Amino acid sequence: MESVKKRVTEFSLEAHDLYLNQSVPYLEESPDPLQFYRDWIGPNKPCIIRNACSHWPALTRWTPEYLRETVGSKVVSVAVTPHGYADAVNGDRFVMPEERPMSFSSVLDVIEGKQQHRGGVFYIQKQCSNLLEELPELTDDVEPHVSWMSDALGKLPDAVNFWLGEESAVTSMHKDHYENLYCVISGEKTFLLLPPTDRPFIPYGVYQPAVYHQREDGEFEVVDQSDSEKVPWIPLDPLDPDLDRYPEYRKARPLRCSVKAGEMLYLPSLWFHHVQQSHGCIAVNFWYDMEYDIKYNYFQLLEGLCDVTGSTMTSQQHDVIGETRTERSKDDLKRGQKIKFP
Repeated sequence: MESVKKRVTEFSLEAHDLYLNQSVPYLEESPDPLQFYRDWIGPNKPCIIRNACSHWPALTRWTPEYLRETVGSKVVSVAVTPHGYADAVNGDRFVMPEERPMSFSSVLDVIEGKQQHRGGVFYIQKQCSNLLEELPELTDDVEPHVSWMSDALGKLPDAVNFWLGEESAVTSMHKDHYENLYCVISGEKTFLLLPPTDRPFIPYGVYQPAVYHQREDGEFEVVDQSDSEKVPWIPLDPLDPDLDRYPEYRKARPLRCSVKAGEMLYLPSLWFHHVQQSHGCIAVNFWYDMEYDIKYNYFQLLEGLCDVTGSTMTSQQHDVIGETRTERSKDDLKRGQKIKFP
């Protein structure tokens, strides 16, 4: 088993030596679809594209005043947590946010500090095309899809999603089975990225799912979802990794990049990512379903080898994850609420 573990580690390090970039490159304009497929989608490498969405009306229109006037009365679903970490490991639980219906104006009041509230961190993050479903009045301010990406993939996006939140709202490290174009409208997003080939260095555990609930006194409690299956998730905080507990993570080679207003990040399928943002940052992302081809097949093999060698989990966790080898993406986890994540 040690020889298998050694070879899996070599496999991961070799990917960095052979083709992975040491930083996230920039493209200065919208690419040719075929060239983009050859250079980025096929090799499964991220990049930031400038001047690809800077012409959208949203970049100049989406001020608080415009948003209040256009969608202020609309009721949207808002994720509320005590500390900003939604859908993340907390102790021995995988805890999801309280989903609270609020008027868009009320969310803006919280972000602008105009409204006193009982505490908590607020983030509009409910997915499954929430821009189209909850805020259709804003769709004329962006493009319905990114034409060169749709041409490159030969399909339209599965979802077009809207994001708005406080600076403390953080997306914990995870991966998705989607080709993601993440477009920042205002503010800035900071991404920490790890390639799929770094999977042997990324720890997993299995956790009882739960949900935050804010009581009348303002305190948050964690409510177990006893009828739900246990969730495989990454317990490590890449901003402050516990290397004594997870020593294999020392071998990981994360990339960090900032995406500013008018820029677009291509986040390839199966890449692990952790996301932070500036206060009041607004973004729109396009989620294209990945091809379940040999790339996915090879990643499943790598996941299986990591499970067998138990290189990033305890023996007890290894036994449980062995029963549900493939991590459910967040949209699978929340299929009942029809929520997806970037």
